[in-house]
Amino acid sequence: MDIDFRPYLNQMVNWLVTSGPRIVVILVLMFVGVRLSRAAAARIFVLLGRRKLDEEYRKRADTLSAVVAYAIGAIVIVVAALMILAELNIHIAPILAAAGVVGIAVGFGAQNLVQDVISGFFILLEDEIRVGDVVEIAGKTGLVERLNLRMVVLRDMAGSVHYVRNGKIDVVTNMTKDYSYSVFDISVGSGANMDEVIKVLKQVDEELRTDPAFGPDILAPMEILGLDRFADSTMIIKARIKTKPIKQWDIGREFNRRLKQEFDERNIDAPFTHRTLPPGQG
Repeated sequence: MDIDFRPYLNQMVNWLVTSGPRIVVILVLMFVGVRLSRAAAARIFVLLGRRKLDEEYRKRADTLSAVVAYAIGAIVIVVAALMILAELNIHIAPILAAAGVVGIAVGFGAQNLVQDVISGFFILLEDEIRVGDVVEIAGKTGLVERLNLRMVVLRDMAGSVHYVRNGKIDVVTNMTKDYSYSVFDISVGSGANMDEVIKVLKQVDEELRTDPAFGPDILAPMEILGLDRFADSTMIIKARIKTKPIKQWDIGREFNRRLKQEFDERNIDAPFTHRTLPPGQG
């Protein structure tokens, strides 16, 4: 018995004439949409970072543009796939219902990951942290060695590495954003001449600023805020020096070393603690 394939051929030809071109158009539009999403995302972050030309900001702009382009591209591909299924006369309502159920299940299981990614996106977008910054986050302080949408990697003074999930970051304390301050609480004996002490502070600061090894890292002369408070047999003067980012600790240690030498040469009273002993104890 011969099988007549003509009805099937006619049906295929009709489908190719009617739905075939529409599917081709959908695929072309999908390809163009994905390419345009990448270009648009890259362009947006180039415009946002026009005034920030440092390498770390460019890395963040590249990361954010890739994330945005990926999200838009995924939406374009999903919409195109649904349109193609409709052209193939496949009912998409059950598929959408199943996808919704699976999405809810995955969402409950991966909510921490989603929270990390969203938090990381805004940390990068707002330029809160950079690689090389010294920050305090989630109770940990250290140098930022790596930063991505998932986590921030810190290394503390002892060399320990801390992996902090972005979703756990509520408050960011950046100690090296744009510039830093080396803050001093300078203690002198209660009998010291305050005018002479301030004069010494200014002298040491001037010598430090003219030193080729430390001067380039100092952005402004020392601010002497004055006598801050009294303690036991001690007067405490508060001052600060504005420095380049992450240089405040080097400048502070060198200033303290020179100030101690100058105090010794001028016999400026250093604070000391009085202790009363009972009779009979030497």
